[in-house]
Amino acid sequence: MRLPRTRPRSLAGQLFAMQVVLIAAVVAGCAVFAYVSGSAQAEQTATRQVRAAAVAVADSPSVREAIGTPDPSAVLQPYAEQVRRDTQIAFVTIMDTERRRWTHPDASLIGETFLGHTEEALAGETFTETYTGTLGPSIRVVTPVRDGERIIGLVSAGITVDRVSSQVREQLGALALAAGGALALGGIGTYVINARLRRHTHGMNAAELSRLHDYHQATLHAVREGLLMLDGQRRIALINDAGRELLGIAPETEALGRTVDELALPAPLTGALLASEARVDELHLTAERVVVVNTRPVVGGERRGTVVTLRDHTELQALTGELDSERGFTQALRSQAHEAANRLHTVVSLIELGRVEEAVEFATAELELAQVLTDRVVGAVEEPVLAALLLGKAAQANERGVELELAEDSLIDDGALPASLAQRDLVTILGNLIDNAVDAASEGDGHGAAGAVPAQRTAAQGAGRARVTVTALADDRELLLRVSDTGAGIGPEEADEVFRRGWSTHGAGRGLGLALVRQAAHRNGGSVELDRAPEGGARFTVRLPLGDRTATEVTA
Repeated sequence: MRLPRTRPRSLAGQLFAMQVVLIAAVVAGCAVFAYVSGSAQAEQTATRQVRAAAVAVADSPSVREAIGTPDPSAVLQPYAEQVRRDTQIAFVTIMDTERRRWTHPDASLIGETFLGHTEEALAGETFTETYTGTLGPSIRVVTPVRDGERIIGLVSAGITVDRVSSQVREQLGALALAAGGALALGGIGTYVINARLRRHTHGMNAAELSRLHDYHQATLHAVREGLLMLDGQRRIALINDAGRELLGIAPETEALGRTVDELALPAPLTGALLASEARVDELHLTAERVVVVNTRPVVGGERRGTVVTLRDHTELQALTGELDSERGFTQALRSQAHEAANRLHTVVSLIELGRVEEAVEFATAELELAQVLTDRVVGAVEEPVLAALLLGKAAQANERGVELELAEDSLIDDGALPASLAQRDLVTILGNLIDNAVDAASEGDGHGAAGAVPAQRTAAQGAGRARVTVTALADDRELLLRVSDTGAGIGPEEADEVFRRGWSTHGAGRGLGLALVRQAAHRNGGSVELDRAPEGGARFTVRLPLGDRTATEVTA
């Protein structure tokens, strides 16, 4: 039969037992030290007391006078007993130089020989000894009585060892009481502290806490979501590897203890991290990523900090953009299919009416019109991704009544773009710029119609059909992508805000496209410039280095 395994004592329990033993050892040590010290002190006090009494009696003139009388005991016995009672010592014995007693607490022993040593006193010295006499072991002092230079007698005063021990025992009782009180008080204090520790450690022992810490560290490094914990002073208390990556904090940078303001994050993201209220699934941009931010204050009577989770939304945002493009392509193809059916019916009807030549002329004109842009794009842009994007966007623009044209100086040879330049970033940059330009050209007020003067708006709208011009040019050093439109343009007061996430003239939920353009350009070491197009609208120019990457520069 296997005995059940007993769970190891909790950390708080182990500390409690250790502290109780330590307090008991300290109190016991102090008690022993106090006892030894008290015993020595009691003995010293008794020695000083009997020495003072003996010397005082030996120096008394009345004692010297009584020694010279025929019966010294008659005078000295009452005097010695009075001194003994007043000083509360055991005995005061006055004797002659032959050690014959003149006084004694037991009067029957007067005249008998003193028990003890007298040689040093007879030599003129006062000395102390512990000796067993008629009253038992005692601490005694023997001193000479002088008459001038002559020693005429001896005085011995003493206190029994039992009395000294009884005094020590009385002190020991008080000491034991104090030690017991200190032990009880220390035990109660230790119990209270360890009860609190037990609550904080949830009753776990040291091995469990160590294992929990190991799991905690492994989880922080393994989890794909970013985790950031801020204390009450908005300083970083914890951040995992994914959090560092999503916020762009280098691994060698010491982040713990720094405030959020010191991380040089975009202002909207910093504001979200420092917000006192909870934030749920907010979309924010860093220098290179799109992140979803969730924050939750840690409150326990007072604000203790904030827990922040970060999710990488970059790939999903790119896929969403591609899905939007595919949806637009589908709508454009559906519209073209409808238009093609109309044209086909027209050709068939002309043939049925016997107007064959007109039918051929009509069909040929439609084919040439559709083929011109395709030939122009395929001939100038041999990069398949960009060529497909331009053709698809041209169909979308045409559906909205906007003409998309490729500038005459556009030229990208096949293989001119390095593999390090992500095709997805090219789609993000050029696709968003064309979408914004088509919006501006088709709506007439575009990116920032509020910032354009009426004369400019009228000139742009009166110049002819709405148009978007795209330039795509690659050489040995850089790739240039330029998109201009015939919209109203962007006012000077808004030029600094167009790349900020959330800026849009099309209502809530928009304004991410230009921010993504800047982010993609930054990610590839490029720059984005904004100025006014010759047609009066906005013109965005993106330059991406094809050699060594340079520092990002965004100007407006």
